Amino acid sequence: MVIVLKNQATKKQIDELINWLTRYDVKPNLVEGVHSRIIGLIGDTTAVDIESVQAKEIVEAVKRVQEPYKNANRRFHPEDTVIDVRGRKIGGGTLTVIAGPCSVETEEQTIKTAIAVKEAGATMLRGGAFKPRTSPYAFQGLGREGIEILRKAREETGLPIVTEIMDLSDIDLFDDVDIIQVGARNSQNFTLLKALGRCDKPVLLKRGLSGTLQELLMSAEYIMSEGNSKVILCERGIRTYETATRNVLDLASVPLLHQKTHLPVTVDPSHATGIASLIEPCALGAVAVGCDALEIEVHIDPPHAWSDGAQSLTPAQFAATMDKLRAMAEFCGRPIEK
Repeated sequence: MVIVLKNQATKKQIDELINWLTRYDVKPNLVEGVHSRIIGLIGDTTAVDIESVQAKEIVEAVKRVQEPYKNANRRFHPEDTVIDVRGRKIGGGTLTVIAGPCSVETEEQTIKTAIAVKEAGATMLRGGAFKPRTSPYAFQGLGREGIEILRKAREETGLPIVTEIMDLSDIDLFDDVDIIQVGARNSQNFTLLKALGRCDKPVLLKRGLSGTLQELLMSAEYIMSEGNSKVILCERGIRTYETATRNVLDLASVPLLHQKTHLPVTVDPSHATGIASLIEPCALGAVAVGCDALEIEVHIDPPHAWSDGAQSLTPAQFAATMDKLRAMAEFCGRPIEK
């Protein structure tokens, strides 16, 4: 971290600032040039609050040399993280496909969908027991009953289950969930993230509605700083001025994240586009740019789905998409996990 000082800063003010900075367990070095003076901080500066430094009267500007996240940073963890979920792997050079309905509606609907996606090649089951909806009048999910149905689907198929947590008060209900998903609306719910950091359970963390990649990684850092290193990042599209699709899928974020972090990266083309016909081409693109996993919505009867039917594939469409994904994954040297 580099701190640029104002020209009028006195020696007394500089000494006071240096003494104040030492509380962060870093070594401040004052460098005096012809036209400017700077303080360079040596050591782990992740705990240094930039805003507090900038508020100092003699500080002109503050610039980070390293990223403010440490646990998620590839610089400190060069090897890719591989997350084991009931014997299935996310990361490590294979492609994992997570598929299932947007919402858990009935036991029959969920189990039928689970059987269909497994037969097509998916190795994990997604399904919303709690549903964050823009309208308070829309279907909000079955809650506890939905989780019980997902467990029954796991017993029937052997597929690990992935479902979203909405509130910290529900965390005990997720004891037997295999991957806890944090949705875009909760990506900066830091109280929830810290609590999940104290759970020994994989967390699938979605990018915020208009979140930057650094904000996504800092959210992952909240989880990891509490001791849970089992974090899976998810690109699910961001909100821009474009209205042709539900969100704008940022495929460039996948290789960028792989450069910045060792954590596996998932892509959700269903929520990104909101249009069933766009799921397959966007999923193929996601594989081409190196995603570790895909999360795809599948429903046995999309026109009558209780939520997000327009962005759901039928089992037949999903099976056809899986054939193309399998070929693309083989071509890219990242075969689909079996």
